[in-house]
Amino acid sequence: MLRILKIFMISCLFLSCSATDDGYQNNPNLANLNFRFQLNLNLPEYNNLQFPGNSFATYTYGVKGIVIYNFNNSEYVAWELSDPNHPASDCSAMTVNGIIATCACEGNEYNIVTGEITKGEGQYTLKPYRIRRSGNIIEVSN
Repeated sequence: MLRILKIFMISCLFLSCSATDDGYQNNPNLANLNFRFQLNLNLPEYNNLQFPGNSFATYTYGVKGIVIYNFNNSEYVAWELSDPNHPASDCSAMTVNGIIATCACEGNEYNIVTGEITKGEGQYTLKPYRIRRSGNIIEVSN
């Protein structure tokens, strides 16, 4: 009986482990891309990211783009700018106004501070990306 209990406990341990280290549920609507890019905060293009409460959106990386938000100059978040609640299409690239990212397809709106949906319906939040600041360089990767 003790042997069965040990096997059960070990099985539970292995089954509870995630395949990814960020805990994000795989979204069938978004491709898992491998990328890494850096932003130099000394450049005028990224000047807004030097101040808390500001964001910067780039449509060069990710599925349809990435938005980076500055909490307090030491904490940042980066999110995918393709609406996570429907397959990528021509209209699924979201635009950012303040802290709200809006999809032109269905009108879904997401908060870029928390990643949660604020208007519309869907089971997925914005897809997060890894972000790290070292000096005046911000590195974003998947």
